[in-house]
Amino acid sequence: MFLVVAVADNGVIGKDGGMPWHISADFRRVKSLTMGKPLVMGRKTFESLPGILPGRRHIVITRDSGWQADGAERAGSLEQALKLANAPHIVIFGGAEIYAAALPLADRIEWTEVHAAPEGDTRFPAFDRSEWTETFRESHPAEGRNPAFDFVTLVRKPSPKQEG
Repeated sequence: MFLVVAVADNGVIGKDGGMPWHISADFRRVKSLTMGKPLVMGRKTFESLPGILPGRRHIVITRDSGWQADGAERAGSLEQALKLANAPHIVIFGGAEIYAAALPLADRIEWTEVHAAPEGDTRFPAFDRSEWTETFRESHPAEGRNPAFDFVTLVRKPSPKQEG
């Protein structure tokens, strides 16, 4: 299981149900990372999408047992969503509450560092970066109205129990 997230330097990941930036290269990367894999997300994240993303299952976590949407499967909890996904690679797609619940279980984060400090109402949860090893970084300069950004892969370090 891995997280896919774009985070501004100030921790912002969303504003008013959307992202406060539009970086085409990030959308292309997300597509390549997630194609063919189940996406687990909260209802607000699902509703912020332009529609069903082709080639991926959409598993939406919501407490509303009557919720339904064409092309999406409902789960009442992260645990239920992971069982429903039943796949070797599951993508945690947001938002903040889902990231917070999944972070302790994830073994990788595909992180886009957006070098800006936009206003926002949703932030990525705090986590101990020392528990993770950066295995990849690709920097991109600012272009036009788009801020500079880095694609980063973080892999969870083995716990002492795993190493022994």
